[in-house]
Amino acid sequence: MQYPILQAGEPILRHRARSVSLDEIRSAPIQQLLEVMRETMRQAPGVGLAAPQIGHSLQLAVVEDRAEYLQGLSPEMLAEHGREAVPFHVLINPHLSVEDPTEVEFFEGCLSVEGFRALVPRALAVRVECLNARGEPVVIRASGWHARILQHEIDHLHGVLYLDRMRSRSFTTADNLTRYWLGKSVTQVIEALQLPSREQLPP
Repeated sequence: MQYPILQAGEPILRHRARSVSLDEIRSAPIQQLLEVMRETMRQAPGVGLAAPQIGHSLQLAVVEDRAEYLQGLSPEMLAEHGREAVPFHVLINPHLSVEDPTEVEFFEGCLSVEGFRALVPRALAVRVECLNARGEPVVIRASGWHARILQHEIDHLHGVLYLDRMRSRSFTTADNLTRYWLGKSVTQVIEALQLPSREQLPP
């Protein structure tokens, strides 16, 4: 079963989702919802999905960066992005803290902003304390692309889209990203678009 993914402009995407109790987590409806979220994410396809994106204002997200998604990417690109396969996991009531605040910028997309991309700065490494699908406490430490996915999905649970964090002058259609910037480094894109440094941005 697959749910439609809500697009930017839907009010629920801008609301802070409520936490989920242990009894709820272990209930059939939440377990079924998590299965639907996994299937919806895989069918999209995407590497993460938050419950508000399918109309449920709950602190639930699923993440998975499958090995097949990495096929066709050069070893250099994988190394630059700090990207490797990430097994499926569930985040419930997550709390994120930054372990390495070094900002890294890459083009990012969203299943709720279909067809567009933009450069988004994210922390290099994070720690996430949350509950898993069984309601057990877990700690996830991640860096590189996995850390980016976690930050993106947890933002969704607070009503934040990547649009709020992006370098607005880099905003582009996915087609134009391929047409103009495929194979270019982030530094080359920044120079070509004459993007101001973070310090030069207006207050």
